[in-house]
Amino acid sequence: MSEYQVLGVRTPRTDALLEASGQVVYGADISYPNMLYAAARYSDYAHARILSVDVSGAERSPGVRAVITAKDVPVNRFGYKFQDQPVLADDKVYCKQDAIAVVAAETEAQAQLAAEKIRVEYEPLTPVLDAVEGMKDQVLVHEGSSNIVARIRIRKGDTQAGFAASDKIVEEELTTQKVEHVPLEPHVALSELRPDGQLVITTSTSRAFAYITQLLKILQLDMTQLRVLTPAVGGAFGGKNDVSLEPWVALLTLKTGRPVKMVFSRKEEFYSTVRHPYRMKYRTGLKKDGTILARKIEIISNSGPYVCLGKDTLTKASVHAAGPYNIPNISVDSYLVYTNSALGGAMRGFGVPQVAFAHEVHTDTIAHELGMDPVEFRRKNLFFERGEGATGQLLDSRAMRATFERALELAARTERRGAQA
Repeated sequence: MSEYQVLGVRTPRTDALLEASGQVVYGADISYPNMLYAAARYSDYAHARILSVDVSGAERSPGVRAVITAKDVPVNRFGYKFQDQPVLADDKVYCKQDAIAVVAAETEAQAQLAAEKIRVEYEPLTPVLDAVEGMKDQVLVHEGSSNIVARIRIRKGDTQAGFAASDKIVEEELTTQKVEHVPLEPHVALSELRPDGQLVITTSTSRAFAYITQLLKILQLDMTQLRVLTPAVGGAFGGKNDVSLEPWVALLTLKTGRPVKMVFSRKEEFYSTVRHPYRMKYRTGLKKDGTILARKIEIISNSGPYVCLGKDTLTKASVHAAGPYNIPNISVDSYLVYTNSALGGAMRGFGVPQVAFAHEVHTDTIAHELGMDPVEFRRKNLFFERGEGATGQLLDSRAMRATFERALELAARTERRGAQA
């Protein structure tokens, strides 16, 4: 491919020298004159009513210049499609990552000490921690609405007829756990008021324009009054996609008139968002020779207490859940369920890693049940030249076969090298 200037040509990373020499500026590296530091007071319970909040101890604490609670937020609910997440907890806490108040002080240590002095009185409620249990609606996370916040249904062909024509049916249940992104750089945000009155928020994200839309509504500003900047991002893996600490620093700047900075601790980073845990049931009908005739799939996604990007993630997972195989009859039923556990959000792969794990483990299980070599079973059922996905999408799949065969070749080469070592 040497005739191309870009494709097939190795090019140096434009930021490589800056990275290696330490010249790249990340959010945590930025400081402003006369800057304050912010710290949050988080919930003590996964699910509880808030009876009272006493911030007087924090306000009297050394170095403190402002404390904000839910009453200081112009619009206290946000979300990409479902406006269900509070900026600061008001009448209830829905998980332990909910912040109840945020403090701004002259130093980070003073802010942390003051946040610890905030006293909250609760009425503890039974938490919903398991999505399957949550589907029963015996305890509601959000009062007045089912815990099943979204359903996705995909049908291709006639799975009932496919199972009736099958010589063998294999069933399996698989689960995935919560996964945190753990970027080297945690979430960080700074805010300042420019001389012309414009509020500028600098935050570690790749979705500045998506943030602007939500922040304008939360802060009740017009587009001329707000600017969102992004410095170099020290790792994200999909995790820095959701508004979190940005409204807090912005509100504290608006209250004090001074720049405010907040950097999540590693504990707070784990409080932010996680990859959604899935519980998946697979049922596959086959001929004796290993030809797949039908596949029925159920996915239950633990959304945590808010939707965030959970429905979008689950939609993509549902579309890919059957795998890259020629299956004439497919049924997928997916459920997004509110719980009081950690908030599920975007992560690289956006729902597909969970189902890819599931359908490939299930593929190995089927091959074992049939007494077939797993490679030959895959080769028999993979898309070839053209495939049709669960939604009827037509896919040019010649690359699928070529990739599969090349992967096998590279795997064999690695095994040979290992044997020679």
